[in-house]
Amino acid sequence: MIKISLPDGSIKEFDSAVTPLDVAKSISEGLARNTISAMVNGTQVETTTPITEDSSVQLLTWNDDLGKKAFWHSSAHLLAQAILDFYPEAKLTIGPAIDQGFYYDVDFGDEVLSEKDFEKIEKRMLEHARINSTFEKYSVSKADALKEYADNPYKTELITNLNDGEITFCKHEDFIDLCRGGHIPATGIVKAVKVLNAAGAYWRGDEKNKQLTRVYGISFPKQKDLTEYLERLEEAKRRDHRKLGKELGIFAFSEKVGAGLPLWLPKGTALRKKLEEFLSKAQKKGGYEFVMTPHIANVELYKTSGHYEKYGADSFQPIKTPNEGEEFYLKPMNCPHHCEIYKTSQWSYKDLPKRYAEFGTVYRYEQSGELHGLTRVRGFTQDDAHIFCTPDQLMDEFKKVIDLTLYVFKSLGFEDFVTQISLRDPDNKEKYIGSDENWEKAETAIITAAKEKNLTTVIEYGEAAFYGPKLDFMVKDALGRKWQLGTIQVDYNLPERFELTYIGSDNEKHRPIMIHRAPFGSMERFIAILLENTAGDFPLWLSPDQFTILPISEKYVDYAKKVSHLLENHDICGLIDDRNEKTGKKIRDAELQKLPFMLIVGENEAVNGTVSVRKRGEGDLGEMSVEDFANYFLKEAKI
Repeated sequence: MIKISLPDGSIKEFDSAVTPLDVAKSISEGLARNTISAMVNGTQVETTTPITEDSSVQLLTWNDDLGKKAFWHSSAHLLAQAILDFYPEAKLTIGPAIDQGFYYDVDFGDEVLSEKDFEKIEKRMLEHARINSTFEKYSVSKADALKEYADNPYKTELITNLNDGEITFCKHEDFIDLCRGGHIPATGIVKAVKVLNAAGAYWRGDEKNKQLTRVYGISFPKQKDLTEYLERLEEAKRRDHRKLGKELGIFAFSEKVGAGLPLWLPKGTALRKKLEEFLSKAQKKGGYEFVMTPHIANVELYKTSGHYEKYGADSFQPIKTPNEGEEFYLKPMNCPHHCEIYKTSQWSYKDLPKRYAEFGTVYRYEQSGELHGLTRVRGFTQDDAHIFCTPDQLMDEFKKVIDLTLYVFKSLGFEDFVTQISLRDPDNKEKYIGSDENWEKAETAIITAAKEKNLTTVIEYGEAAFYGPKLDFMVKDALGRKWQLGTIQVDYNLPERFELTYIGSDNEKHRPIMIHRAPFGSMERFIAILLENTAGDFPLWLSPDQFTILPISEKYVDYAKKVSHLLENHDICGLIDDRNEKTGKKIRDAELQKLPFMLIVGENEAVNGTVSVRKRGEGDLGEMSVEDFANYFLKEAKI
């Protein structure tokens, strides 16, 4: 008798070996028709995989994220098959599913894939899909696998690093690929495909290796789904923060400054400062003290913290000084500096918690192929803070940080997010520092705090920081992709490595616990997602320019300056458009620049001490005194 445990807690019993499809059929024929993949004891498998012992089973449909993963990974096989039809000399490498679709990295040799080739590849993919061939996974010996891919150095390299007994191929129709599994039952489920774009990508992400062509695609079980996705894609292009950032004068990049190093223009700088002031005010109320630390430090600091070992190969190289053997390092994290600030005094338990906050800029060498606007950069500013507390204070402090992060998200309109508990990989503990005991205490603290705050969470193994587990706030962008913004981390390890102490009530030295937190995360990434979520229509209080004054002729520029000065006294900031243009054009330009209010002034307004008010998206609000407009504005802009 085999017992199958389902996610709802129910148990089904079977006389002999079963497959996930059998389990689905035992529940309903409708579920069986819609089941495209399954999780068995935490491993994703095909619906035809035999289950020979008591197991936990989760049946996956297109509506499940893991179901989409199997669907898109299977579609990557169709993409590779179609590519080989047209480019038989091409060398295939890997083709995983990603958050939205899939890609396949291909060495096309002397051939070049261009956008004009996409349509024929799409048609061929659908031709293969309609054959409705099943995906068959089977084991292969290492010797046979190497023989199969004797002319493909990329697959050979992958196989060389595998052992006999763990190598599997997947076959559909006459196409075979090296693959670990996780496929849909048959190709016929794929009804709509789109090749999205092609870009350069280094083999295994190493710039020293050959550059391949990464072909991106997406697929769906219905044509309607693809149509809706392409409509969202067009909307996402309209909202692309790189496009909006340029149009609205928020930020820029310069080849001479360097890739991944953004330049903040006046409007972008004003936006950043408002965000900093907003969070600083909340932090001050929360008992935080503000500190500042340098952009570099002696390499020994990061060797002590462990960042040198973890980030050294992937970061900027050390800076050598004229002194023999002396090296400095661009800081990849602010936390080691804050540990040293804590050590400047001997603290009592009565002094704790100590909460140090800093908008600190850090540097990491992201590969050029991974850079993407403000979401992936090489220099970014974290709204960083580190809380040093006693064990008795840990839960209360952690929950206060959750409250602060939720306040930030609510104030800025971020509603579509999930909270992710990021734990270490239990099968690869060498990636992390610290004892199992400390990790277990830290992980338990995060899980308990999230539960007490009634957060809906998902657990992801292997996503922890190298020094501790995290509670990550994952926000969706205009395309539905998830980005980590806010983060809260519990750390028992850095206090040990830096030998941090406080004097307890017993007059003995004790080790504090460290909480790392950043509600924005990266200012750069936060602003990128904010730009896309708002399409540049920022909350009124946050707009870099909150009004523009439009004098109808040169004669009224002086009155416009007077109005601007009066509004500045109320901390309402804006500009004057004194160009020699018609008022209608100025209004249209102000709308395009997403300026919230247009204040039109002429003879009547100058005589009466008023402004004629237009609100973006609503039109004419009528004539108001400057004082009345200021009061109206401040009421509208209240957080």
